Amino acid sequence: MCCGGTPPRHTARRTARNDGLEIALVHRPRYDDWSHPKGKLKRGEDALHCAVREVVEETGIGCTPGVELPTLHYAARGRPKEVRYWAAEAVPDEAFVPNREVDRLLWLPPEAARSRLTYDHDRTLVDALLTALDES
Repeated sequence: MCCGGTPPRHTARRTARNDGLEIALVHRPRYDDWSHPKGKLKRGEDALHCAVREVVEETGIGCTPGVELPTLHYAARGRPKEVRYWAAEAVPDEAFVPNREVDRLLWLPPEAARSRLTYDHDRTLVDALLTALDES
């Protein structure tokens, strides 16, 4: 199992729900793709801790986890994969540090994030995040 986070931030004072919202996407040079931060669960680690750890490891940015988003199931390299995600508020004023797993980080409005994501299954998380934020 893998875990990940979908860290949003607000770049401007909101006048309506989700105005100024930006979503963090990472570029993984090994796969040349854009996705949400995620990674493998360590032995004995719970999924939520894994999600927070992976966001920090891949982006250098801390986050405060929120509601759990839908679990994604898909095939990767011909093998089934399950990834659990949480919405997570980014800790302000922390800087991205490129590393060997992730060389770029983009903060994008929801529609631009949908367009930039490489895989269709990742796009469904943008909708799930917006729904979760609207319901909170």
